[in-house]
Amino acid sequence: MPVSLDDKLVVAISSRALFDLEEENKIFESGDDAGYMKLQLERLDVPARPGIAYSLVRKLMRFNDDGVQRVEVVILSRNDPVSGMRVFRSGSANGISLQRGVFTQGRPPFGYLRPLRAHLFLSVNAEDVREALIAGFPAARVLVESVHASDAYPNEVRIAFDGDAVLFSDEAERVFQAQGLDAFQKHESTKAQLPLPEGPFKPLLSALHRLQQAGNASMRIRTALVTARSAPAHERAIRTLMNWNIRVDEAMFLGGLPKGEFLREFEPDFFFDDQTGHVDAAARHVPAGHVSSGISNVLVPPAAA
Repeated sequence: MPVSLDDKLVVAISSRALFDLEEENKIFESGDDAGYMKLQLERLDVPARPGIAYSLVRKLMRFNDDGVQRVEVVILSRNDPVSGMRVFRSGSANGISLQRGVFTQGRPPFGYLRPLRAHLFLSVNAEDVREALIAGFPAARVLVESVHASDAYPNEVRIAFDGDAVLFSDEAERVFQAQGLDAFQKHESTKAQLPLPEGPFKPLLSALHRLQQAGNASMRIRTALVTARSAPAHERAIRTLMNWNIRVDEAMFLGGLPKGEFLREFEPDFFFDDQTGHVDAAARHVPAGHVSSGISNVLVPPAAA
């Protein structure tokens, strides 16, 4: 019988998102490929330290602890195959059983998300993330400057999501940016009964919901919606989740308040947001990733000279 990942939650992740390889990456980015490979070989038996997304991945893989493979983590990296040896060894040393990896030696790897049927792609490379999102895969650029996750909840995978342009489409955000807050509130109030279109991370939320339903007794998932929305615009967001038959554990309608301190209290293993200002602020408190989707990430061409 052929091997399949169809019944699993599949996380594709770059080596730098999973492990702290910033020192080695400086040599890689300098163009010294031979020096980079030499250093990785010299450190083959030196496990890389856990990176920003390590806590998220390690906890998700604990859903396999009862012997049922529910989560698959695949390394998807611009590294060379030689460096891949160290990545696999680092996984074993850090308690993560990695079996699969694709190493492209500098070429964009996002194309392999399709045969993997990935539910999430985490990378430090902004262009790879952007291309993955365009191709229809939930993806985020991991901020390597983020603080590491708290170890306060060892038996919970804690994930926080922004709403507009992340879980939901950017329909409402476009109204806000074009016409202002009053028009946004009116737009959302009049459409409160109409579910928002899906955003890029809705498939991940659905997959997490299925994992929770099928999960083992020792692990659970706790999710939070952390949004700048406030009443009355909150109602459409809640009704959209109800329409999807998905429940989040916590919802924070902050009305423009900074998200960082609220996230610090929630202590997620990861937070996803489409706006760089929110992500940069959140990274001072929790692991964070930028979702380069929606109107806030549309590149504005420079004015003609």
